[in-house]
Amino acid sequence: MLSLQEVQQVLLEGAKVELDAAAVANVKASFEFLKTFSAKKLIYGINTGFGPMAQYRISDEDTHQLQYNLIRSHSSGAGKILPPLATKGLMIARLSSFMQGFSGIHPEVVELLRDMINHNIYPCVYEHGGVGASGDLVQLAHLAHTLIGEGEVVYEDKIQISGDVFAKLGLKPIGVHVREGLAIINGTSAMTGVSLVNIIYAKQLLAWSAVLSAIVNEVVEAFDDHLSAELNAVKKHVGQNRIAEIMRGVLKDSKMVRHRPDHLYKELEEEIFKDKVQEYYSLRCVPQVLGPVYDTLLHAERVVVEELNSVSDNPVVDHHQKNVFHGGNFHGDYISLEMDKVKIAITKLSMLSERQLNYLMNDKLNHKFPPFMNLGKLGFNFGMQGVQFTATSTVAENQTLSFPMSVHSIPNNNDNQDIVSMGCNSAVMTNRVIENTFEVLAVQTMTLLQAVDYLNCQERLSPASHKIYQDVRAIFPKFIDDAPRFNDVKNIKTYLMATEPVHIF
Repeated sequence: MLSLQEVQQVLLEGAKVELDAAAVANVKASFEFLKTFSAKKLIYGINTGFGPMAQYRISDEDTHQLQYNLIRSHSSGAGKILPPLATKGLMIARLSSFMQGFSGIHPEVVELLRDMINHNIYPCVYEHGGVGASGDLVQLAHLAHTLIGEGEVVYEDKIQISGDVFAKLGLKPIGVHVREGLAIINGTSAMTGVSLVNIIYAKQLLAWSAVLSAIVNEVVEAFDDHLSAELNAVKKHVGQNRIAEIMRGVLKDSKMVRHRPDHLYKELEEEIFKDKVQEYYSLRCVPQVLGPVYDTLLHAERVVVEELNSVSDNPVVDHHQKNVFHGGNFHGDYISLEMDKVKIAITKLSMLSERQLNYLMNDKLNHKFPPFMNLGKLGFNFGMQGVQFTATSTVAENQTLSFPMSVHSIPNNNDNQDIVSMGCNSAVMTNRVIENTFEVLAVQTMTLLQAVDYLNCQERLSPASHKIYQDVRAIFPKFIDDAPRFNDVKNIKTYLMATEPVHIF
């Protein structure tokens, strides 16, 4: 069983993929069984056409060409090429499915996939393609097209023909032996690969959102009881209590957060209080907003990792039972539904960030900071005003992208695929929402640092908050005069994606 942590080590930490010898032997046994078993039997995709043309028998002399025809005809994607991390996730997911030993493919397929992953050879797989019900047919056809040495790959930052790259590295394209074409393109590995990347970065976003929310509470000198263990413990959700715990840890030893009994639980003479008795919801309800995000990601990780370790092609070649089983393991609703939920959860996280940002920007709400966190001359300088527009418009895009794909089935393939998952669409859209949200949190981070400098409160921050302040200030110096901020947003986004502020799961 592969874990998300092991996948992350390959994707982000440069770990190499190795193949277990016993598992490779099992792959070979499945192949040898299918080669013998398929002789003089009618088996879908070996000696028949595909989909609604499965009633057509294919002659023995055409069976190998049939597999090549399938690969070439379905290499028909459009749109942008998937980013390298998503493509590597796709290859890991496909390799994991094959290594279960139920696909009847020649061992050279898993060996070449391993080598492509380890050499950072990225197939040119397009975002637009399969509908996620006979699997990611189009996306995985582009993978198969590279494996046979004909398709395009990105290697050393250049688009090249895969066969040329293989020759340069001493690798050999695969051949078709029995059903390599159908086995490679049938399955959920594109949506699963993108989803693996999504879960990794969604967890990172949640950690940053909890930390930044804590610092917002800190700089506005909020009361601490809404984060207390006692208050949150009476709500029984795991996520809410974990988020509150994380935020308490960030704020430990802060000299800015206030303890309610010290200020309000005593004899008071005022009839009207200058301070708010309770903070706005975007400050006070963070555990209740981010807690469901935590629980959603926890469940989504379990489902995606289960899919990663599953066999998702059709038919399933079971050499242990000496049989070939036809069914629908390629259907992607498990992934599609989870990515829809993750997409909605991360959009809600971005909305929380935007509301906290608006609170910091709006002096009529916070009664503490200058408009737009402007550290210069009011009316003459603009502070964070321009960057706020970027955050607001990006959150609006997230909200529109959050319509669920899993309920958007369109029958196709002459109605053979009459209910489909749109799983890869869901995963790719979720990837965009996550990417967007890092940009929103980058703007929030910039604003928070400007707030700290306005208050000159660096020494009153908690140690955890002060470290983040110092780390980000190293790449984003305090500013007063107006200047383009797009590079600052990009640099801080890169920092947030590469840095784990706290271990949250």
